[in-house]
Amino acid sequence: MPLNSANLEIRLAALAATGSTITYGALARDLGVRMGDLTAALETLMVQDARNGLPLRAVLCEGRLAGGLPAKGFFDKAAELGFDVSEPAVFMAQQRALLRAL
Repeated sequence: MPLNSANLEIRLAALAATGSTITYGALARDLGVRMGDLTAALETLMVQDARNGLPLRAVLCEGRLAGGLPAKGFFDKAAELGFDVSEPAVFMAQQRALLRAL
């Protein structure tokens, strides 16, 4: 089933509202999509968020074995978008705090 970006945005908004995170695998299962489709949609969302001066909602996803951090691809994309990700845990905490403040 193709990913419905509105469903993704609603799910991420619900996570942000409660200060929660989710693994990529759990989110893909919840949305009924393949992991590749999810990661592509998250990267598109990151571009939109960056263009609009918003915190990166994809920060609410975490890698299964990443100790609570998003996967490496998240940080690679964030760096590509001009963010300083030299301290990944600090960048993640800042982005999550900004989301909670919205």
